[in-house]
Amino acid sequence: MLGPAKDPIAAAARRLGRGALDLLFPPLCVSCRVPVMESYTLCAGCWRAIGFLEGPCCQQCGYPFDFDPGAGTLCGGCLARPPAFDRARAVMRYDDKSRDLILAFKRADRLDLVPAFANWLSRTGRALVDEADLIVPVPLHPSRLWLRRYNQSALLARELSRRSGKPADPFLLERARRTPSQGAMPSAKARRRNVLGAFRVANRDAVRGKNILLIDDVYTTGATIEACARALKRSKAQRILVLTLARVVRAASSDI
Repeated sequence: MLGPAKDPIAAAARRLGRGALDLLFPPLCVSCRVPVMESYTLCAGCWRAIGFLEGPCCQQCGYPFDFDPGAGTLCGGCLARPPAFDRARAVMRYDDKSRDLILAFKRADRLDLVPAFANWLSRTGRALVDEADLIVPVPLHPSRLWLRRYNQSALLARELSRRSGKPADPFLLERARRTPSQGAMPSAKARRRNVLGAFRVANRDAVRGKNILLIDDVYTTGATIEACARALKRSKAQRILVLTLARVVRAASSDI
C-alpha cells in the first residue's frame, strides 16, 4: 500500500483543497499583504527590498564580503577573536525592511511568518542542517517567556525540524539567569559581559559528541550565540553551527 505522501489520489485531493482555500482566502505577501501566487511568500517588490545574503562571506561567521577573496577566507573579526562556534550563516541583512518583519514576528504575534522564515532558513542553511545532529533554539528566560508567551527561536527550530527530519530540543539549552535586553547594551563588550555565564545545558549526555545547530532570529554582535556555544562546548558538543534569520552587517541603531 502506498503511504500518504506517495498516494496520487491523496496528493490530488490536497492540491484541490489548497486550490479551494486559495479561492476563499487568496495568498498574500507576508510583508505588505498584497495578493501573491503562493502562500508564505513575498511579492516581487518586497523580495527586491530584502537584502538576502547570498554572496561571498567569511567561512566561519558568515559576514558578507564586498568581493570574493577566495574560498576559506576569514573576516578580520574571526581572525582577531575566533568565535566559539564553528560556522554561522544568516538569511538576510538586518535593516529597515527586515527589521519590520522580524519585530512583527517577535513582538506582534505574527506567527503566520513562521513558514516563510523556515523556507528561507532551509534554503540558506541547507548545508548546516544536513550536518547537524540536533537543532536547538536560543532560549528565553522563563520570566521573559511568560511575558512574551512564545520563544520565536523555538518556533523556527520546530518548523525547521519538521521540514528536515532532524530532531529539535527546545529545552536542552537553558537561560540560567535573566539578563537585561541586549539591545540596551552600549557596546559589543557590554553585550558579551551581559550574557557571560547566562546559559547552561540541561542534559549533557544529549550534547556530547553531537553537531548542534543553534537557531536565533538576529545575529547582532554574536555575544548571545557565543555564550550559548561556549556552554555547549563545555558539555562536549562536537561542532556548533549557527543559523539566524538576519544579521547586522554595519553598526547601526537597532530595536532588538
